[in-house]
Amino acid sequence: SSLNPRMTIGQIIEEGLVVNRIGATRRERIERVRQALVSAGMPGDILSRFPHEFSGGQRQRIAIARAIALEPEFILLDEPTSALDLSVQAQIIDLLRKLQDERGLSYLFISHDLKVVRALCHRVIVMQHGKIVEQGPVDEVLTNPKTAYTERLVRAAFDVA
Repeated sequence: SSLNPRMTIGQIIEEGLVVNRIGATRRERIERVRQALVSAGMPGDILSRFPHEFSGGQRQRIAIARAIALEPEFILLDEPTSALDLSVQAQIIDLLRKLQDERGLSYLFISHDLKVVRALCHRVIVMQHGKIVEQGPVDEVLTNPKTAYTERLVRAAFDVA
């Protein structure tokens, strides 16, 4: 997990604000932490709790809150739903879409799960052995793959015979 088990949720999220010198006072930073948590679908009163007290989906929301507290334009998401069950995956995807719409965020989404890629992404790059083999609009690439490798991935992901 990317959440330090020795730090409280408040400390984890505030750390990025301190490092980036965001918020003139601790009070301003804490208010920003609370707002980020609420925006990520978590209560704003969990600052003194520790990561182990939360489920996997809640920890993912906390990680998202940590990112959006900085008010970025761009977020790198590396397998953000891979350890979550399907219902929680859907909730996290919905949250990411909502935040993208509300905040004008761009994501670089790294995933092996083409179903999640199809649900969240506009464009896709398919890589094999560290090299780009195909890229384009997600619907185009997944519906009409141009390479045998992409075709095999699509068949495996979507149970296409």
